Amino acid sequence: MTREEGRAPARPSAPLVARELSPARWRDFEAFFRKYHGVQAGCWCMFYHREGPNGALESPRRQEENRRDHRALVARGGAHGILVYREGRPVGWCQFGLREELPRIERGRKYRSMADRLDPPPGWRITCFFVDRAHRRTGVARFALHEALVAIRRRGGGIVEAYPASHGRAVAIWFGSLGMFRQEGFEVVGPFGRSNVLVRKLVG
Repeated sequence: MTREEGRAPARPSAPLVARELSPARWRDFEAFFRKYHGVQAGCWCMFYHREGPNGALESPRRQEENRRDHRALVARGGAHGILVYREGRPVGWCQFGLREELPRIERGRKYRSMADRLDPPPGWRITCFFVDRAHRRTGVARFALHEALVAIRRRGGGIVEAYPASHGRAVAIWFGSLGMFRQEGFEVVGPFGRSNVLVRKLVG
């Protein structure tokens, strides 16, 4: 464990501000993700936008393709997310999108096995979270989730699905915790693999 990893989490008191990802916010998103090498093997939050793999994990070509393709999606309104700022700097992220914008979820075997419990199909999905290391455990992800639901409501709402971590073996930093979804009124549909659950909420 490095010295940085061993430190107690920071607890900044400055208020949080949410902004939706847009072409005007791309530079902030890019700087935040570049700080962590595109996050999660250079994904640039493109994994669920694709229907299948696009090359070897962590390859420079794949990382650049992900960055470029996400920027193109943002430019044409095909990618959505919440950037959370503290003192003018981005410190958190939550990706949400229409069902057809994030198709990879339902191509998976786990999702297909639950098809009989997922009628009607979702209108929206919340797939990914990320919080700057110095701002974890300070409510950033919870705030991002709430603001994502506000943004979905502004667009007409509907059934929203998510896949949070249900216990310690899951990586809550990527998917959010079950507790924060329950606080927002989501209900568990069933297990989603060994370490996550599928949750739903009707946002109106």
